[in-house]
Amino acid sequence: MGLVAMELRVLEYFVESAREENISRAAARLHVSQPALSKQIQALEDELGHKLFHRRSGRIELTDEGRLFLRRAEDILEMVHKTKLEFETLDGSTAGDVYIGCAESDAIKHIARVMKSLQSTYPRIRYHLYSGNGEDLFYRLDGGLLDFSLTFQSVDITKYDSLSIPTPDIWGVIMRRDSPLADKRSITVDDLRDKPLICSREAMNDEYLKWFGNEFKRFRVTMTYNLLYNAALMVREGLGYAISLDKLADTRDGSELCFRPLEPRLSSTLRLIWRKEKLLSSAASIFLRAMQKNFFSLER
Repeated sequence: MGLVAMELRVLEYFVESAREENISRAAARLHVSQPALSKQIQALEDELGHKLFHRRSGRIELTDEGRLFLRRAEDILEMVHKTKLEFETLDGSTAGDVYIGCAESDAIKHIARVMKSLQSTYPRIRYHLYSGNGEDLFYRLDGGLLDFSLTFQSVDITKYDSLSIPTPDIWGVIMRRDSPLADKRSITVDDLRDKPLICSREAMNDEYLKWFGNEFKRFRVTMTYNLLYNAALMVREGLGYAISLDKLADTRDGSELCFRPLEPRLSSTLRLIWRKEKLLSSAASIFLRAMQKNFFSLER
């Protein structure tokens, strides 16, 4: 255990140094001397055979190798913390942590309602939501950093179990209310041919790529996004039309923006997925049973 503890400590030293971008400040936060911290970082670089930092007049900056190692180090430390918490609840305790990766969707309100229903019976269960794109969420789920992920993407049924959320999300266009298309009840492919489009990077590989068909490359995609908040700001400033799911941006009466559905209709179903072979903590198991009880549609 001494060697393991030492290696974890070195990872913590590296991560803190990367965040502070200054060895002296990192040493003060870690309660170690600056020479001792510098020596540990140098030994880590020697072991890896790569420089992790550029040293520049009192500051340190991550190299490309350092940025890669930072992500791995943060993942390892997060996994250690998560595993420790899981072992603390192996006695069947109803306390614990549930880690959920989230795609953007109005259907997440159903997840919130399940959490609310559990709150009075299991007040010591804590939920940690991680928002990101599909690639990042699958990486964290497969690496054990998440218990569950919410996704629209098709999944490998040999690796994952899944539970469908019954309310589909509707695709459409977010635009300014003074847009020429705002008077229309729905938006067709022809309506968008000469318009500057702001498109989801994930959906461009799947959902509405099919809706646009073979002519998608002829359309004016002037911007892409992975989370809608910033894309909606771009629309508000008149930079284009965002292809998006409904109810993710404020398009209520009185807002500068409005939403018009695609025609023909395009919808997506959100699914909760988890690794088949993963041993869930007590808290994660309680959450999953509540989800299954509410939605019934466990897929295998």
